[in-house]
Amino acid sequence: MKILIICTGNSCRSQMAHGFLQSFDNRLQVFSAGTKPAEKVHPLAVQVMQEKKIDISHHVPTHIDTYIDDSWDYVITVCGGAKETCPVFHGKVKHLLHMGFDDPAAVEGAPQKIAYEFRRIRDDIERLFRQWYQDELATQLEGKFLIPN
Repeated sequence: MKILIICTGNSCRSQMAHGFLQSFDNRLQVFSAGTKPAEKVHPLAVQVMQEKKIDISHHVPTHIDTYIDDSWDYVITVCGGAKETCPVFHGKVKHLLHMGFDDPAAVEGAPQKIAYEFRRIRDDIERLFRQWYQDELATQLEGKFLIPN
C-alpha cells in the first residue's frame, strides 16, 4: 500500500505522520512531501519523535512535484494550506483524505511552551493515524497479505 502525506513545509507534521505510519507496519510504502518544502526537518520534530523511539533524522523535505506522476492508494493532507494548494496528480489516487493538525513550527513563546506544543501535536498525530491504521489499513492489508502469527 502506497501512501503520500502532504503539508506545506514537509518539516514537522507530515514527517511525524510518515514516521508513525512506517513504524506501525513495514508493509506500508510511506512518503511525505510539501507544497513549499523547508530546507530540513525541524529539529524539534526529530527530537520529539526520538522520544517515541522513531528516527526521522534521515528524512528530507521533498517537493510535491517529485511525486505528482505516481499512483497512490492514499494521499493525505495534514494542514489546511496543503489541502487548499494540493495539486492535481497525474497518476491515479484511490483516496484523498485530510487530517488537519496545528503547526508546531508556528508556536511562539518560551522553549518549554514550544516543546510542549510539538509533543501535543505529535501525540495527536500518533493517535489519529494509529486509529486510522487500525480501522482502515490493517483490514485492507489483511485481505491482501497473509499476516504471520
